[in-house]
Amino acid sequence: MVSLKKRTQAPNPNSLKPESRKRPKSKQEELEDYDDVCCEKCGSDQYPAELLLCDKCDRGFHIFCIRPILVAVPKGPWFCPYCANHNQVRGFPLVQTKILDFFRVQRSSQRTQSLNCYKKRKRTSGLVMLKKSRKLLPFNPSEDPVKRLEQMASLATALTVTGTEFSSELTFVPGMAQRSANRAVLERDGMQVLSKEDVETLTLCKNMMERGEWPPLMVVFDPREGFTVEADRYIRDLTIITEYVGDVDYLKNRQHDGGDSIMTLLTASNPLKSLVICPDKRSNIARFINGINNHTPGGKKKQNVKCLRFDVHGECRVLLIASRDIKKGERLYYDYNGSENEYPTEHFV
Repeated sequence: MVSLKKRTQAPNPNSLKPESRKRPKSKQEELEDYDDVCCEKCGSDQYPAELLLCDKCDRGFHIFCIRPILVAVPKGPWFCPYCANHNQVRGFPLVQTKILDFFRVQRSSQRTQSLNCYKKRKRTSGLVMLKKSRKLLPFNPSEDPVKRLEQMASLATALTVTGTEFSSELTFVPGMAQRSANRAVLERDGMQVLSKEDVETLTLCKNMMERGEWPPLMVVFDPREGFTVEADRYIRDLTIITEYVGDVDYLKNRQHDGGDSIMTLLTASNPLKSLVICPDKRSNIARFINGINNHTPGGKKKQNVKCLRFDVHGECRVLLIASRDIKKGERLYYDYNGSENEYPTEHFV
């Protein structure tokens, strides 16, 4: 992908005289036109493939020099920080009715019967037994309803700013992969089947969210990392953080996609049947939990979430699960390229 490019409206070739028509420039010639462009931040003209030109002012910026950092050359028009006018992120109104409508929350103040069942089970199950059997735990919502509204509003803000529609499920849209393509049996080396009890726990988490009992997570904006997620209360090891959702597409259709949030869903023996999750149009809080390059100094130490794929009733699903106890205020990170290295991660924070 050529990043040094000036997007201008070309004249109608039919309106030009034959002698005035020019041969279209090659990509190499386009790059040579901008040989003197330097990054406004570091002053260097090195790494031209990662040097962006603003579509408004023509100033250059390395994708790893701008803030927030970009991990790949974006698709479509791009505007530098001086032209984007992103001075301050405007928060979503902290109005209960607007927030409940945004997330399509069921209007009920009562906790579900399944949540009460979980509380009884929790009192009769010791921590040692949970660790030994590696049973997953449901998230523990904040007791204060105002705090839960603040958490939901923070996610609504991030989704609104990025132009993303909220979704809590994998979505299958025309022109992309069909639901019938999502078959765990196609996984190249086999896929771990989520146990019946863990499926019940995952269902419990979804039911709680539908009733406004939100995970204790806050989406915040960081000048370096962009939108990122912090724990708003203590989260125990093995707690289900969220499911990774979005539009499902074939990997072959996304080989040159510049999105930095694409997630592997199915690695099939036949590469043409491999699937990915694309959260750029529809997603949930998983899109804003930062992947981290685990092969850089300090990467493993910062990681506190595992990204795992499971067979759930014959379909592939991706879960983000706490890999250790997480303190309140701690930012969430998971290893984005732990086993497959299919996407650019060298500039991850």
